[in-house]
This record gives sequence, structure tokens and C-alpha cells, in this order.
Amino acid sequence: MNKLYTLSIRLVPEAFSYLIYNPDNKENCYYQQVVTDSLQSIAANVKTFLLPDIPKEPFEQVNVLIQTNRYTSVPLELFDEEQMETLFYQNFPKKSNEVILCNILGKSNIVVLVGLDKLSHLFLSERFPNARFFASISPEIEYATNFSDPNVNHLYAHIQPDCIEVIAIKDNKLQLINSYPTQNVEDCCYHLLNIWKTIGLNQETDILHLCGRFKHYHPVSQVLTSYIQDIHPEEVYMDIRKYYPYIPSDLPFDIQSLLICE
Repeated sequence: MNKLYTLSIRLVPEAFSYLIYNPDNKENCYYQQVVTDSLQSIAANVKTFLLPDIPKEPFEQVNVLIQTNRYTSVPLELFDEEQMETLFYQNFPKKSNEVILCNILGKSNIVVLVGLDKLSHLFLSERFPNARFFASISPEIEYATNFSDPNVNHLYAHIQPDCIEVIAIKDNKLQLINSYPTQNVEDCCYHLLNIWKTIGLNQETDILHLCGRFKHYHPVSQVLTSYIQDIHPEEVYMDIRKYYPYIPSDLPFDIQSLLICE
């Protein structure tokens, strides 16, 4: 392996995953998922399960995606780097072992602030000094705002085992960015239909994009087809295939979005 390779790591509590690929050789990529110990902290799992599994060769670029609901967005024109912690803790209770990171999304004109425990940040930064840290929703926002048809409104829902990440675009502008805890299909449908109604989307002309693993989004799609006419499942994957024809079909939506938005 040489320095031309990019490493993208995804930190989700129940399982970590990583993708190694060469941007100049679209046929050459490797994707692996590592099941974690639910009784251990994320930092302990990073040290025990993730770092020993990844090759130690240097990478040209390293991305770390953090799947968490501890993030908040700020309009780019109002962002002040010196006020990051103040802005972040206006929305969340303070944690002493947390570092606040920022993702400046120039294409979307917003900044996403995200919290990560200091020990995980330390382990990953020591191993990968050139690592870039992202809230998992950050590349999803960039994808949604830059690859959506501006002539219609869109609601993106990344459905995961215990939550949904939602991005709403109306009149070609971001209207909502949020995450909701969910336990079942009914929870997902309730949140999505409530957002659809609150924002004032049209059930005949506007589009609902359902992303995630098939077993997670398919039951939701079956219920919502009775209420929303235009539902697009896994649309981003087809966009990715135009650039990376050999990319794994089970690659998570946030990593896919990061690939296509780089």
C-alpha cells in the first residue's frame, strides 16, 4: 500500500467500519466492518478493535465519521471559531471529557459542530495525524444540498437501527437538519410524516429519499407509500457508481456522500 490511498473510518456504537480506496484507481477498494463490544466505551473499542485491524501504512488522506446526535448547525456567516464551545453547549449539556470539532460546509454555507470524547480523538489523532473529523451528517448535508433537483422539494432520511438523520430542503434552501431516536418502524414513520406536514411538503410532487440498509428502510417505505407518492430509495448509490463502479453495495450512506462530495 502507498500514500495514494484514502482511509475513511465510520464510528457507530455497535460497529465500526472503514473503507480504503485509491481515488486514482476506481477498481481498487477494500471495505470492512468491525463489530464492537457494547459494554466498552467508544474509545476502548477504537483501541481494542479498530486500530489493530487497520494497516499501519501511511495514507494520503484519513477521514473519521462520527455517528452521533451531539451536533448542531450554525449559518456560515454567523460562525465564530472562538465561540465554538459556547455555541455547541447552548444546545447540549456540557461534558468534561469532550472535544468540540467543526465542519465548515462551504457548498452548503453552514458549519456543523460535533462532540467527540477526548480519548477517542487522542487515539485516532496519534495514529493518523492528518485525520479529518466529521459528524456523519455533514457529508450527507453536502450531498443533499448539491445533488438535489432544485425544481422540487426534498426530504432525506438516513434510517439506522436506533435513529434517523433527517435533512429537509424546500425552495432550494436547507429547512431542517436533525436526528431522532427511534425504536421501530412506527417511530420512523411518525417523525417523517410529522416533518413532511410541518414543513408543508407536497405528497404528490415532492420527494422523500430513504437511505440506509434495505432491511431498515424498506419497511418504512412500505408504510409511507400510502401517504407520499414519490419515494426514492438508496438513490445516492447510483450516483456513486458513476464515479466508483466497484464500490461495495452495502457502503453506508454517509461514507458514500463523503466520496461523491470530495
